[in-house]
Amino acid sequence: MTLPEAGRIVFVTGGARSGKSTFAERRAAQEAAQNGGGVTYLATAQAFDDEMTGRIARHRADRPAGWVTHEEPLAVPAALRAVTTPAALLDCLSLWVSNLMLAGHTDEAVLDAADDLLRAARQRGGVTVLVTNEVGFGIVPDNALARRYRDLLGWVNQRAAAASDEAHLIVSGLPLRLK
Repeated sequence: MTLPEAGRIVFVTGGARSGKSTFAERRAAQEAAQNGGGVTYLATAQAFDDEMTGRIARHRADRPAGWVTHEEPLAVPAALRAVTTPAALLDCLSLWVSNLMLAGHTDEAVLDAADDLLRAARQRGGVTVLVTNEVGFGIVPDNALARRYRDLLGWVNQRAAAASDEAHLIVSGLPLRLK
């Protein structure tokens, strides 16, 4: 997919608890400070149990007070198009892909939505920081749904990384710049 060269995309990946969200938040804040504006945080998590409700509450409390938060589990490209701040932070592609799958989207529909998201990031201007999990480093899952998720997220991550202007892998809190 060829994207117009307007907005910039920063891709941030890593394992669970690797420090990728902290890195992405710093990167978005830095971009906002350089451009005299704020950050819009697009959150894709949904609370289906008490534990996830607590996680979401902790994430909300940890964000800077001046940041705009928009919680959107499915219509992420449209939400990104509505962002007016110089920096947008999407946390995360991993949950978004899961949400789309659980809502009944086909693999093709998920990949089309990912392409639409990347177009939205380029068209809006400013910087869009995309956070995602790298789920391909582990074992092959033992069930078809988990294998489908791993494969589909891997394809979405490949598209996002290829379209990005910067890509970072976070391991144990340490960033490795990939491009």
